[in-house]
Amino acid sequence: MFVDHVKIYVRAGDGGDGKVSFRREKYVAAGGPDGGDGGRGGNIVLSIHEGTNTLLAFRYKRKFIAANGEGGKACKMHGANGEDLIISVPPGTLVRDAESGKIIKDMSDCEPYILCKGGRGGWGNRHFATPTRQIPRFAKGGTKGEEKEVVLELKMLADVGLVGFPNVGKSSLISRISAAKPKIANYHFTTLSPSLGVVSTGEGKGFVCADIPGLIEGASDGLGLGHEFLRHVDRCRLLLHVVDVSGLEGRDPIDDIEKIDAELAKYSENLASRPQIVVANKSDMIEAGTTDIEAFEKYVKEKGRKLIYVSALNGENLDKLVRMTAEELENLPPLTIYEPEYTEEDAAIPKGERVTEIRRDDGVFFVEGEWLYNLMGQVNTEDYESLSFFSRVLQKAGVIEMLEEKGCTDGDTVNIYGFEFDFVK
Repeated sequence: MFVDHVKIYVRAGDGGDGKVSFRREKYVAAGGPDGGDGGRGGNIVLSIHEGTNTLLAFRYKRKFIAANGEGGKACKMHGANGEDLIISVPPGTLVRDAESGKIIKDMSDCEPYILCKGGRGGWGNRHFATPTRQIPRFAKGGTKGEEKEVVLELKMLADVGLVGFPNVGKSSLISRISAAKPKIANYHFTTLSPSLGVVSTGEGKGFVCADIPGLIEGASDGLGLGHEFLRHVDRCRLLLHVVDVSGLEGRDPIDDIEKIDAELAKYSENLASRPQIVVANKSDMIEAGTTDIEAFEKYVKEKGRKLIYVSALNGENLDKLVRMTAEELENLPPLTIYEPEYTEEDAAIPKGERVTEIRRDDGVFFVEGEWLYNLMGQVNTEDYESLSFFSRVLQKAGVIEMLEEKGCTDGDTVNIYGFEFDFVK
């Protein structure tokens, strides 16, 4: 079974709590606090698994939770960090936020990506000892790990896409020009999932070709195999539009091209505008068919597309097709890599219901909420960039607006879990 679109839930581990502890050795006078810090929660890490081209592994397992960090221990011992949870995905997987649909990451390179960061470990009570508070009986709790609902969407990494009606010979073609071995039979919808093949052009060079099944008139509206597989030609730099030029099945290649072009345009105007080479397959049987070759060639020329006659059955002109495709690719831009649309600010603001409470005490506005407590664990108040990020999150989450509604004006003091600053709109 081919699976290329799944929703999963991921949650990083929580940070361990700090320890409240005091030294009590027999020969150590006034030992003082020695509580250790909690360990960091495990991250959720995405990693590319080369050689896979389906999300089938996520069909039954949709929930991924990393290990929590251990709590701190006595004698200033640090709690163990939670183990990272590594999730393997095929190359070309797009990771989207399930609620907004924004792209978080395009897994098209080989670098692992931290999807959810583990919570920070809390400080032990030894950090809170001062000359005037020598016996702190409290420690800091660990912060919660990030959690998300994301959609994994597979868009294959192929330079060239074979498009066309069922049974025009796409599978036979890719099996002859590459090492791919798709199922081949003389009936429609033989191919039920995309096939990838690496086509060699000599001297260690080549390109990746994808056979895209299921395109018929109405595919973009869900007919046939629907438009599910159209996403796999999104990245293709060049389309090989395969048509049955023999006419033995009563098909008109001009009509076929127009219908497939219309389906591509309905799905994506950008996709429909990609360069195309018309591959007239079954050329060895033209004489036995009914196709008006002169009208066909005139139509292709008017469309401004290159045309080549081939026979996947006997190998006619296949070497020429490979050379033509390689030459065309040299003049085209590289594969599309989608830029992230999901910002750090989006990640910092939890989805769904979040409680933010504001109270005024002795002229100071105290802002509280579980999500803000966790946010403070990600902010370095000594760093300008970190503070700028913190300010943007407060603005985007509506906290600034809430403060104004409570009567907070320029110059008033705002306190968020011990961090105080002057309010400036």
